[in-house]
Amino acid sequence: MRTSPPAPADPATLADRLGVDLDAELLERALTHRSYAYEHGGLPHNERLEFLGDSVLGVIVTESLFRTHPDLSEGRLAKLRAAVVNMRALAGVARDLKLGKYLRLGRGEEATGGRDKSSILADCVEALIGAVYLDRGFVTAGLVVHTLFDDLMESSARLGAGLDWKTSLQELVAQLSVGIPEYVIAESGPDHAKTFEARVRIGSDTYGHGIGRSKKEAEQQAAETAYREIDEAARLEALPVTVPDTSEPVGQATSSDD
Repeated sequence: MRTSPPAPADPATLADRLGVDLDAELLERALTHRSYAYEHGGLPHNERLEFLGDSVLGVIVTESLFRTHPDLSEGRLAKLRAAVVNMRALAGVARDLKLGKYLRLGRGEEATGGRDKSSILADCVEALIGAVYLDRGFVTAGLVVHTLFDDLMESSARLGAGLDWKTSLQELVAQLSVGIPEYVIAESGPDHAKTFEARVRIGSDTYGHGIGRSKKEAEQQAAETAYREIDEAARLEALPVTVPDTSEPVGQATSSDD
């Protein structure tokens, strides 16, 4: 007998956690994935709110970093922002909120672990920010963003190699004279919601693995794992370390920052 998926948690408790009184219909839309909407006759879903929230989040984080770090260059500020506003960071915020239990998902996403899928969680955080902005305005949206992201902004400012993993990896392999990093990219999904997968190739060896909503984000994640692998191996004087590419992503080597 086919069982029904579990009912999402009461969205009102999420609004309480955010510390804001949100319009119930708007909040529900922010939590509605397109898979659920399509299965229920084309209900409104959260992609438009996500689009709006992405911009609102970007402005608030950028202004905060600009004011907090008056001596930093434009390039350094851009790297700081990228360390805060990316799929992995947003998904981490979502998991801290236990956002997955509030999502309205279609059966397919339920069956494949959609409640803990980083891309879905990250999109939902942005949709929530968009909903707060629409319902309560920019000032309240700013308060919510600061509540959710201030710790992350502070910790990102203390990053060394992690502020720009691609640059750090390039510097590391140059010091070790082991070759030049190339990024092998595979992409999947529809044009409006693509997912990119990246691995790092250095000579005949493959390192790292990264997934993101842009090539740049996937490459940064892959560069991070590659950096850690190569740095550890170098410390143990055991280079090269070959990591089998079991997933065999289909793509072309690239160093693009798209």
